[in-house]
Amino acid sequence: MDQKALRKRLAEKGLKVTSRRLLILEAITELKHPATDEIISNIRKKNPDIASATVYKALNVLLGKHVISRVTTEEGVSRFDAIPESHHHLYCSEINRIEDYCNDELTGMLRNYFKTRKIKGFRIEDFKLQIIGKFTD
Repeated sequence: MDQKALRKRLAEKGLKVTSRRLLILEAITELKHPATDEIISNIRKKNPDIASATVYKALNVLLGKHVISRVTTEEGVSRFDAIPESHHHLYCSEINRIEDYCNDELTGMLRNYFKTRKIKGFRIEDFKLQIIGKFTD
């Protein structure tokens, strides 16, 4: 995703476009599902003086405004996704890699299943399936 698209995404969510937010979004887009320490390392290549606390604060703002989303691995590690819209993930526990998996048919099946089989005392807002396995490529 280019800078123009990232700027537009921030503005559409009512956020001020800052160089730090852009650096963080670029890192998340470039690294594909990075953990916080990977984001910080990537940013410090371009901006060595950025504080870790600044990155954590910006990540929380971006999460809160649904600019990015969080993906948690089987080991409980939080990673960040540049795609906030609903989609699924393939997670390889062997190499700790996450790939996006978009499948409208699967999402529709899940929605239809739970439309008729409601969970008592629980309102479903979204579906994000994490499929765990091993990549063979």
